[in-house]
Amino acid sequence: MVKLTMIARVTDGLPLVEGLDDGRDVQNIDIYKQQVKALFKNLSRGHNEASRMSVETGPYMFHYIIEGHVCYLTMCDRAYPKKLAFQYLEDLANEFERVNGSQIETAARPYAFIKFDTFIQKTKKLYQDTRTQRNIAKLNDELYEVHQIMTRNVQEVLGVGEKLDQVSQMSSRLTSESRIYADKAKDLNRQALIRKWAPVAIVLGIVILLFWVRTKIW
Repeated sequence: MVKLTMIARVTDGLPLVEGLDDGRDVQNIDIYKQQVKALFKNLSRGHNEASRMSVETGPYMFHYIIEGHVCYLTMCDRAYPKKLAFQYLEDLANEFERVNGSQIETAARPYAFIKFDTFIQKTKKLYQDTRTQRNIAKLNDELYEVHQIMTRNVQEVLGVGEKLDQVSQMSSRLTSESRIYADKAKDLNRQALIRKWAPVAIVLGIVILLFWVRTKIW
């Protein structure tokens, strides 16, 4: 199953599109997105110049193609057919070039073509179920073979453990800081409520005490 789709310009690694609803069911999705961005940066530096490649990362596979200085990448379950993954990317590449080809080189801000997500989501649905007649036909299509596409490990592609450790540590630190911030926010809210209602509670307590004393005297 397709989990994540990202498109970037190869010349400088600028992200052009990301599937907006992608990765919601993937644990530690931010780590995988950081790996993708590191891969785009490597490609912009002229590393890993294969125009088609599969990259192993944990329980998933990155598959990417490079067409017209643009990298189209998807992350799928390891069991997802490689042939379908690359045909999915080919469909994206053909449509993206048709719609946005003249503007790719001049795009100056990240995610400038985010509207293309509509086509990504529509196309992804077509490829999700490998058992449909359409996808079975694509798997049996002998004109499109992927046996020669290289498969490598993400540590090898990104320059091993140090970079991955940095990404992992960054993610862990962000998670930890988010929890600390959430706890502090709760404390501040609690203190604000106390400051707001403490005078009222004191006055109410005094009134009740005076009433009680009065009833005892009378």
